[in-house]
Amino acid sequence: MHILYIHQYFVPPDGSSGTRSYEMAKRLVRSGHNVTMITSDTGFPEHYELANGMTSLDIDGIKLRILKVPYSNYFSFSRRIFAFMHFCIKAAWQSLLEKDVDLVFATSTPLTVAIPGIVGKIWHRCPMVFEVRDLWPDVPIAIGALKNPISIFLAKKLELLAYRNSKRIVALSPGMASGVMKCGYPKNQIAVIPNCCDVDVFRVQGSDKNEFLIDYPDFKNKKLVLYAGTMGIVNGVDYLVDIAKEMYVFDENIYFLIFGDGREGVKIKEKAKQKAVLDKNLWIFPPVSKPYLSHILNAATVSISLVVDIPEMWNNSANKFFDSLAAGCPIIVNYKGWQADFINDTGAGLVIPAKDAYPAAKKIFEFVTDSEKLFNARQAAILAADTTFNRDLLAAQLESLLSSTLVSN
Repeated sequence: MHILYIHQYFVPPDGSSGTRSYEMAKRLVRSGHNVTMITSDTGFPEHYELANGMTSLDIDGIKLRILKVPYSNYFSFSRRIFAFMHFCIKAAWQSLLEKDVDLVFATSTPLTVAIPGIVGKIWHRCPMVFEVRDLWPDVPIAIGALKNPISIFLAKKLELLAYRNSKRIVALSPGMASGVMKCGYPKNQIAVIPNCCDVDVFRVQGSDKNEFLIDYPDFKNKKLVLYAGTMGIVNGVDYLVDIAKEMYVFDENIYFLIFGDGREGVKIKEKAKQKAVLDKNLWIFPPVSKPYLSHILNAATVSISLVVDIPEMWNNSANKFFDSLAAGCPIIVNYKGWQADFINDTGAGLVIPAKDAYPAAKKIFEFVTDSEKLFNARQAAILAADTTFNRDLLAAQLESLLSSTLVSN
């Protein structure tokens, strides 16, 4: 079948953010499907030299329609909304230009991606499957980014519109599926397909040829706590600065490494300076490509995923969580929900307090200095990556869902 795949933030394999859409689309192509991806230029490294209008590219058989839409994590919320609508209009028009589409697969965030999906569905007279990566507008309402009653009303109406126009819905976590059901969507038409582990990308053997340790030999043989991801408002990465400060009480040679970017980055760096931990037991680096990140993960003792202490954030399906498992690196989280339950059930990592730095530092110290716990956590992470969250297995589930949706239409 010809799948029109709409994702505003598609990231190519040499990009520095989540590559779920690339990995899923690549496998759909391998299975014999024709995949056209409508996306923006946001996730593409500079060397792609994209045109100002629309650029057509082919990556591993995926036919890309890349639209020029300025966007940055540094944007204010209102400016982000403008970027969402800008993409929405251009993607809707592009969806009309595609030929012989059998099925539309639109993936959030943002929720506005549903609009070009619905346009494509109506124009091509085919079913739409909608993928929920975050529960919008619940999350922006919870963090206070969306306050205007009219905006909230319109956002909730858009949410209902997206669901009602979808033949099936893919949710990235059980909590997201529950959120969709609360809107009245039938449970039997929702499939939970979480983010996945790309073992072929992140499982690097040995440290002798580890590019990261060659570039930064001072980190060799150290206990490393890694955060790799966005430094936005919802991520709460400043908490890591507090933990690093408290870690001095236990062991000043346990190092914290942050790889990422975002609108909170400058504040976090300033806080690290004020706490006297910057470049002492905490370092901040810019984002890196997935291939290079694999070397960092394999050098790290543990990886950490953080969010601000808001229950609506517990339903997330963080890329860093699955990348860490894929590398066989134990994962730490500071939130409740299904990922914390998974860690507690399997022993693949550690759950720390949401915002109390001293006990969090104590728990991390005890964990990273216990060789038996670390070994068992690594084995549990590897097992989960190879089975429960294996990309090939979950991509096959997605393909089956899309195919059955088309057949039953």
